[in-house]
Amino acid sequence: MTDKLTHADLQQFTGGTGHWYRHNLVRGITYTDGVKYMAERAGAYWLIDEIALAQIGEPRVKAEPFQAWKLRVADSKATLTCDDGNGNIVFSKAIDFTDFPLDQIDIWVEEGDGRVILLPCEH
Repeated sequence: MTDKLTHADLQQFTGGTGHWYRHNLVRGITYTDGVKYMAERAGAYWLIDEIALAQIGEPRVKAEPFQAWKLRVADSKATLTCDDGNGNIVFSKAIDFTDFPLDQIDIWVEEGDGRVILLPCEH
């Protein structure tokens, strides 16, 4: 059972992060406090994994220094897309089942010292 998560909960994470968390499988990926909070509250470490694994397994994703990821949920199914920040889709995946508690979430990936997964409000 996941804790309830709201869009307002995520808005508390602004102006960066206090800690960086290294992804267990893709060591060149870190993520922020806000992303960790989202994953814990929503039981959605799988979402971090999907984004991190795409960095090494999807050439079009890997080629983008900035990525805007969108998870859209309806009727316990979802679509996960990645675009280049200008609306050009470089990756899309259907999720056959999810209990993700929000109808949608946006997550960014930025290049820096490696790649960082963050909430837009943390930029």
